[in-house]
Amino acid sequence: MAAETACHPLGKRPCRMQAFRIWDINQKTFYLRNNQLVAGYLQGSNTKLEEKLDVVPIEPHAVFLGIRGGKLCLACVKSGDETKLQLEAVNITDLSKNKDQDKRFTFILSDSGPTTSFESAACPGWFLCTALEADRPVSLTNTPEEAMMVTKFYFQKD
Repeated sequence: MAAETACHPLGKRPCRMQAFRIWDINQKTFYLRNNQLVAGYLQGSNTKLEEKLDVVPIEPHAVFLGIRGGKLCLACVKSGDETKLQLEAVNITDLSKNKDQDKRFTFILSDSGPTTSFESAACPGWFLCTALEADRPVSLTNTPEEAMMVTKFYFQKD
């Protein structure tokens, strides 16, 4: 199964972008507000605001993540001693696992039963997370066991 989703290591087979639904273990889905990815409870007509994650597999457990048809990509960026998640306007299909500058867009998937966590390849030990409160920015944490942050997600092909 992993060989079917992973890109050919020599790049002979192009990577296919696939859309996935993502929601945290508290049922918060991702949506865009003021150009920032946030997680909250969308109901009624607001459910159409849900952002699907665009995923390009690059190795069996490593992926590039984006939204908006792969035109905005999730990146782990270090600035001084601060590590943060940001959206960057790059095309997900232009990224390459062989380019050092693209490592900030790479996330390592770890499955634990029905849930998945996403660790930054560029910033080891930093995980994609949501706050316990709704309508807060999706961010990164280096304390995944901390009760204030949620790092386990349901991740389902759309």
